[in-house]
Amino acid sequence: MTLPQQVIAGNWKMYKNRMEARTYLEAFLPLIDQTPAARRIILCVPFTCLNTFTEHTSTRIEVGAQNVHWQPEGAYTGEISAPMLVELNVRYATVGHSERRQYFNETDETVNLRLKAAQLHQITPILCVGESKQHRTQGETESWIRNQLDIGLQGVDLERLIIAYEPIWAIGTGDTCAAGEANRVIGEIRSHLGNHPVSILYGGSVKPSNIDEIMAETQIDGVLVGGASLDPLDFGRIANFQPLGAAIKS
Repeated sequence: MTLPQQVIAGNWKMYKNRMEARTYLEAFLPLIDQTPAARRIILCVPFTCLNTFTEHTSTRIEVGAQNVHWQPEGAYTGEISAPMLVELNVRYATVGHSERRQYFNETDETVNLRLKAAQLHQITPILCVGESKQHRTQGETESWIRNQLDIGLQGVDLERLIIAYEPIWAIGTGDTCAAGEANRVIGEIRSHLGNHPVSILYGGSVKPSNIDEIMAETQIDGVLVGGASLDPLDFGRIANFQPLGAAIKS
């Protein structure tokens, strides 16, 4: 059976201009010279930095966008299409991030459209799912995420997909979901998908101080990193994790 790939993904959100991106790359690239080749390193950067990354980075870093529209073109002010991303050699895109859902009214239905559009143009989407504090308190974590998956993944090819479990209450709050609990929920996601070998990441206040513990868990294939990915030293340490009490996954 094919094993899920290890993925270390960073999401810069709305930070850094092109000059800052070049400075970042100068510091970061030497840090991953010896990173195991089996680890896929992806950085999802602002649209203005995509060209900087694809022109100045090495093959060691793969470049992702932070969103993609479901139409190839049209009157959709402020959006970006898959063909536009492909022209820039972008091969990944986050879809359904909790901030897109919360602040820009993203729904499971529009998430589904974006996922299919990305795959149609050979872009691998990183689907973000996760529950709020209220859902967790009310015992709705599993049912909420299953619903996100059932609607979001209609007509989507699991062979060309990455999933990120991001408990909303642990994003940017410093309140990290316990590694064991993240492992349990990701195991539930994997089971719901019929144990398909899709890579499933954890996202939510991942940092150098907890990456080794997170990556020691058996169900977690990688991480989607927010704030810590903005610092090349921190993200370099995350990319070079050494899982506690476990052999490095290959």
